[in-house]
Amino acid sequence: MLYEAESGDITMAITGESLITRGMSIFREPRFLTMRENLHDADVRFTNAEMLFHNYEDPPTHRPGGTYMRCDPKHIEDLKWLGINMVGCANNHSYDFGENGILTNIKHLDEFDMPHAGTGRHLAEATAPMYMDTPKGRVALISATTTTPPGGRAGEASRDVMGRPGANVIRWSSEFTVDRPAFDALQRISDQMGWPQRVAGMRNSGYADNISDSDTEVHMLTQPMYGEDPTAKFVLGETFEKRTFINKADLDRNLARVSDAARMADWVMFTVHNHEGGKTEDEPSDHVRELAHAVIDAGADVFIGHGPHQDRGIEIYKGKPIFYSLGDFILQNDTVLLMPHDNMARQGLDWDATPADFYDARSGNETRGQTVQPIRWQSAIGMTSFRDGELSELKLLPIDLGHGRNRAQRGRPVLADGEVAEEIIDRFDRLSGEFGTTFKVEGNTATVTI
Repeated sequence: MLYEAESGDITMAITGESLITRGMSIFREPRFLTMRENLHDADVRFTNAEMLFHNYEDPPTHRPGGTYMRCDPKHIEDLKWLGINMVGCANNHSYDFGENGILTNIKHLDEFDMPHAGTGRHLAEATAPMYMDTPKGRVALISATTTTPPGGRAGEASRDVMGRPGANVIRWSSEFTVDRPAFDALQRISDQMGWPQRVAGMRNSGYADNISDSDTEVHMLTQPMYGEDPTAKFVLGETFEKRTFINKADLDRNLARVSDAARMADWVMFTVHNHEGGKTEDEPSDHVRELAHAVIDAGADVFIGHGPHQDRGIEIYKGKPIFYSLGDFILQNDTVLLMPHDNMARQGLDWDATPADFYDARSGNETRGQTVQPIRWQSAIGMTSFRDGELSELKLLPIDLGHGRNRAQRGRPVLADGEVAEEIIDRFDRLSGEFGTTFKVEGNTATVTI
């Protein structure tokens, strides 16, 4: 063996969302430092950077992906100290500070030498794989999101005009099957409101291609979720059912880059940010299931989902791991230093309000929302090992982000213990069952049966 990479051995530490606003290297709890050692034991350490690293150089957009995300760029070094050596940037917060915010974030990531993928000066750059060399081989990362505010999708350059900064967005649409009485009522509402004419106008303008009503289909304009098509299709059937479909052009564009990366690197990782659930919030959507299988068929070795701020199931597909969602790795979005006025106004606050006023109003003084939901403060690190090119071990290390602590303390991960670790493992076991995935539990860890 001439090169170490020929062994086909590599270990990847996979985490979910990192909403970081504060330093990490000052802390010293044993379970925190042991977690850091676990991360450094891996060759590749991934997280979804759901923050924009900037110093408020750029104006905010009118409507963000939730909180206007911001972190002092110096804390990129804290992520690196913790062990993170690559980040995905495509998510619903990529566009919180507009096109300039996209570029500023990229500038700071480059300045601090943090490999990244998912956003760019135009669509080709946002979709492009990021390549990182390790002793165990060359690793490619492609980052995408199915969830983004309007305008957050990167635009492609034409022959004559430059592209538009943004994220690698994969669009999708919804189809609702309803019974005859419901369908007739929807058709009547659509006719009386003049929606067929409005849909026709959108189609003629290029915004709703191949959409037209019939005796068995009716389209209605919606207030879409981020990334969703602005029309919903209702289909006549005998039962009630919802399905989602991925945009074929966006899928094909990403599969082409996966195929390219598989020929340019030893290992290919594909990550997608998605808020959309299936029949329940615990289940992945139809379009994300399709995406996961398609990218592995195209040559990806690992599929990493994140976005709903909670864990979803794990599937082993053709010997490759699919994490449909890993929840929060770092959750410090209620200590963002400053908050634009638009978000203050949405909480009924006036010009003199402070960021703490905003966080109090949003959480009902810590009585509602993610503050009181334990699932937002629990997740796991997926320690994923390949030997001789084949998946050999997938171990879950449960992490505890301090649910119930005050705002100044919670949000930083430590290895979970006792009842919290047991609750996390039980949840993964329950959510992964439909995919035929089983676990062997040893103390505070769980290993997937390969």
